[in-house]
Amino acid sequence: MRRLYFRIYLHFVAIIVVFGAVVAIGWMLRSHDDEPPHQFDTVARLVARALPETPAALDATLRQLSEDFRLRLALYRNDRVLIASAGAPVPPPPEPEQISGDWHGGDSGPVFLLRLPDGRWLSAQIHRHPPRRLLGLLVVLAVIVAIGAWPLARRITRRLERLQTRVDALGAGDLGARVDVEGSDEVAALAKSFNRAAARIESLVSVQRTMLASASHELRSPLARMRMAIELLATAPRPELRERIERDVLELDSLINELLLASRLQMSDDLDTAEPVDLLALAAEEGARVGAVVSGEAMNIPGDRRLLRHLVRNLFENAHRHGAGTAIDASVRSDDAGVLLRICDRGPGIPEIERRRIFDPFYRVTQVRETGTGVGLGLHLVKMIAERHQATVEHRPNEPAGSCFEVRFPLGA
Repeated sequence: MRRLYFRIYLHFVAIIVVFGAVVAIGWMLRSHDDEPPHQFDTVARLVARALPETPAALDATLRQLSEDFRLRLALYRNDRVLIASAGAPVPPPPEPEQISGDWHGGDSGPVFLLRLPDGRWLSAQIHRHPPRRLLGLLVVLAVIVAIGAWPLARRITRRLERLQTRVDALGAGDLGARVDVEGSDEVAALAKSFNRAAARIESLVSVQRTMLASASHELRSPLARMRMAIELLATAPRPELRERIERDVLELDSLINELLLASRLQMSDDLDTAEPVDLLALAAEEGARVGAVVSGEAMNIPGDRRLLRHLVRNLFENAHRHGAGTAIDASVRSDDAGVLLRICDRGPGIPEIERRRIFDPFYRVTQVRETGTGVGLGLHLVKMIAERHQATVEHRPNEPAGSCFEVRFPLGA
């Protein structure tokens, strides 16, 4: 992580250094070919008139101009022979074929050339080297950027370090590890994604632990009955014991299948397949298994046919098991809110205090626990399958007695 914020920090500094270098090189190598020719003709005529003829007066005039304008000046003849100068030496003008503008490069900086009407050359160069001043400015700018970029780079990577700490904690088994979301940039988005993933992992692990503990408890009962029946069969053949073993094997098989389905549904939020399913036809097929009366209108909903069949079958079996032999009614209707599947029985119903927990895994209401029927996974699977199809499932008391389960599928789900 240290290397990361140093890279970010050095990246800012490098940008300024490269930018300054490009500006400096461009300034030194710039040409003025695009300047219109003879643009300084008027200035050249004025300068030629101001320059005296005598050498002594000429030197004095150049010195005075040098002091007034802080320039190094040199006056050359047409054949590049020095006539007079003021200040440090100024390089002579280049050969005529090498002159490409009013400026040319010198050893100590750019030199401005002014061609006088009589053919003489006046060369001018500032006293202080412009690139040095520019270099000083760039150094100051680089220092300012370096100082200003450090907190920014450190702030970004400090949040990443905290995120890394929480990731390590999650990997070490702390499922409650979360990271504070600071700001609204990409790092904050990464923190939000981590928190969502951590919450999802914690939820899945918690459900898996609960299901594993409950499943191990539920498996003991049929296994214990099977062991006892096998021991009794060793002493004398008894047909009823064989039938009990067969029922226990079927119960174990059903339990394992439901556990596998629940685990698969928990591991993914997407449907394996999606096809139009006639909900009324599906309800009629499954309702015939328990003698239910099914009515309504044919409605196609998109979904996984196998999962939807499992949902409908579990609701009918739940009504058959807990309806105390009463009639079962089912209907499929549509309205503005969606497609509604309703399955009702006229049994003893579910106490109000227990209605909130009936969709929890392995939860069974009081009278069911007393009879020992079911393992408490059927309604939990109904809820999971409904959510997988963006549907909702609710329990409502039936009048005058019994229970109704309503599954509402959204239109165009």
